[in-house]
Amino acid sequence: MSSFRSDQPPSSRRDFLKCAGAALVAPAPVAAWARASQCRSLSFVHTHTGETLSCVYYQAGSYDPATLTRVNHFLRDFRTEETHVIDPGVLDILFAARARADRDDPFHVISGYRSPATNAYLRSRSSGVAKHSLHMDGRAIDVRLPGFPTRKLRDIGMALRRGGVGYYPASDFVHLDTGRVRFW
Repeated sequence: MSSFRSDQPPSSRRDFLKCAGAALVAPAPVAAWARASQCRSLSFVHTHTGETLSCVYYQAGSYDPATLTRVNHFLRDFRTEETHVIDPGVLDILFAARARADRDDPFHVISGYRSPATNAYLRSRSSGVAKHSLHMDGRAIDVRLPGFPTRKLRDIGMALRRGGVGYYPASDFVHLDTGRVRFW
């Protein structure tokens, strides 16, 4: 299994550990508030490439452009190697879902950005792929949380009401997007 290696300076890794470690030293409600307001971090494993990424994408009141660039690359179309800007709102949905699930495990990513060519290919093989998928706009992600029921992850996504939520129990993943609120 290969690992996504970044060229980010070590201080950012320390920031990630400091952000993640806040939960260990502060009472639970304080830690949750501190993480949400001061820094937001996520970890991923890409199921198709085997790459991993742990990052602090938001801190000190703003999104970190360098980290967002790393996220764009990580969530690229692995079939074509094309990258696209990922809507930070997608990351915020994942951050909120992970907090509600009370999990620190990395999200397993099935699909992030999809090029139009990849989307057309997948659409030709499945009726479950939208012609104008928000994956092509960098506004959708398909994920699971290991050891956490996908049905419950769907329920959390629906309760957040931040966009679309699709549930695919046979393939064991949830689709989350920043489009209009809708469920399937």
